[in-house]
Amino acid sequence: MTPVKISAVSKAIPKYSRATKDIIPFVELWLAGQDERFRRKVVKIFEGAGVDKRYGIMDINEVFHATSFEAKNRIYVREMKKLGSESLQKALEKAAWEANSLDYIITVSCTGIMIPSLDAYLINELGLKQDVVRLPVTEMGCAAGVSGLIYASHFLKQNPGKRAAVVAVESPTATFQLDDYSMANMVSAAIFGDGAACVLLSSEEESTGPSIVGEEMYHFKESTHLMGFDLTNTGLKMILDPAVPEVIASHFPNIVHPFLEHLGTDIQAVDHLIFHPGGRKIVQTVEELFGKLGKNIDVTRAILKEYGNMSSCTVLYVLEDFMGQDIKKGEQGLILSFGPGFSAQRILVKW
Repeated sequence: MTPVKISAVSKAIPKYSRATKDIIPFVELWLAGQDERFRRKVVKIFEGAGVDKRYGIMDINEVFHATSFEAKNRIYVREMKKLGSESLQKALEKAAWEANSLDYIITVSCTGIMIPSLDAYLINELGLKQDVVRLPVTEMGCAAGVSGLIYASHFLKQNPGKRAAVVAVESPTATFQLDDYSMANMVSAAIFGDGAACVLLSSEEESTGPSIVGEEMYHFKESTHLMGFDLTNTGLKMILDPAVPEVIASHFPNIVHPFLEHLGTDIQAVDHLIFHPGGRKIVQTVEELFGKLGKNIDVTRAILKEYGNMSSCTVLYVLEDFMGQDIKKGEQGLILSFGPGFSAQRILVKW
């Protein structure tokens, strides 16, 4: 069987950006009516989040301006079409593929509502063929980028000689709640940013790039309360349990070791960790677990620092960095992300 290969990865960056130090004055103004101790605590959360900068589909004045769910979602729809199209076009150029050569398109997002889904617009915008298979993935949060790769891999394994695109677009900025003073809203405001990414995969014999050796999902039982959104009249309200890093740590041996064992390898043989930077605490948790094994997640930390957590897109930014490195033939990489459910998505790749 011809292996499924990752042919190209690209990203698209929103037009607005701010350094965290320049966002804090807006946060202080927003919280002016709150208790002083609470305000100091929130500022410390922003300062200690491990995010130096983030990008957004809205200017910061729009973010901190009270508008309706409808108005913010309209901006989300407009900008996600642009960013999705840009990321797919860039990836196609990297791979030297024509848009109408795609057989399968998966679009991923959880931070807004769009019906028809983004893939329908991309078919028209880029001229995809009329019988392209489309799959929108809408409610899997930060794990959805890797979920999309898993679905694409399953399709391509069953259909040799085909091509697929996974396009992830996210705007956590569009979900920011001005009237929500919960810690979940504060932490998410401190760590999240907006972005888009595209991955092209192929089951053609002549395709190049790292091969997907195997992929699996892992679902934490009785943990739906840990992460997600509540749909309210003012938009999507963040649910983020502070126990998430601790829960991940408790499951980590079962997430990593049996998966690698099924594929005839182990963590010692994995050369590269392509890990989703959910936030500083999660990065620290995973670093402590992997650090004992002599591994590092430097790229993951660097992406969090430069862009923040862009939900499903973020791990694809990490993957793009690795795709640009000079990696030796035979080296292995573990792609890993976590998201609502609660779940962990894992892919083992080999160069």
